[in-house]
Amino acid sequence: MPSLPSLEMLTRVGFAARGLMYVVIGYLALRFGQTESGEGALGYLAEGSGKLLLGVMALGFVAYGVWRVSEALLDTEGHGTDAKGMAARIGGALSGIIHIGLAIVAANLAFGRGGSGGGQSGAEQGAATVLALPGGPLLLLVAGAVLIGAGLWQLVKAAKADFLRHLDGRVARQAWVMWLGRAGYAARGLVFAIIGWSLLQAGLADSAAPVGGMEQALGSLSGTLLAGVALGLLLFGLFSFVEARYRRINDPNVAARLKGAVRA
Repeated sequence: MPSLPSLEMLTRVGFAARGLMYVVIGYLALRFGQTESGEGALGYLAEGSGKLLLGVMALGFVAYGVWRVSEALLDTEGHGTDAKGMAARIGGALSGIIHIGLAIVAANLAFGRGGSGGGQSGAEQGAATVLALPGGPLLLLVAGAVLIGAGLWQLVKAAKADFLRHLDGRVARQAWVMWLGRAGYAARGLVFAIIGWSLLQAGLADSAAPVGGMEQALGSLSGTLLAGVALGLLLFGLFSFVEARYRRINDPNVAARLKGAVRA
């Protein structure tokens, strides 16, 4: 089992990997009008000499995902068990699971096992799978509402700038850091809301066709709005680099929380 210092180091690599992924997504949309998902950005990095880089990113994504899931289970940030706290913890756990999935994508690309380009997006395929389940349309409606709520939460974070409390105090007081985070969270909030809306439409229509991921969400925008959101995503990538260096990761009470969880 990796020690806490090594897990912390790899988690910081995960923040940097997330940052690079968002910088690529934002850059491609700004420079070429090319909209991509996280998987698409990793595929772009795989071209040329990016295989070693993707291997390192895969390790970082795994550590980041494990950290986010354990953070949610142990409530190391003290969110609590009320509705607001549980929503934050569930969101953290889902983020962790998503990043573990990105680790698998990055590892496959690093070893030359890229996915095939099918006619459906990954989001649409996932929605089709959900629709085949009992109560599938209702599940999509719930998922859409949750994702819209997550988007609104990102917008609230952008407005309040409460993400700064997780950074080292010296850096958190820098205005440029605050505005990087604000722009990034606002852009992500809008993208999440668009994806959530597509899930609501799919649930109402009992069809996976309306569902899209980040690539389709960005593709639904145009002109100044697309440029603004793309710039925001690029800035979120830069903010992730700041987090890679200055994010507070270890909680001094982790051991006590683990003991309490075991006793419970």
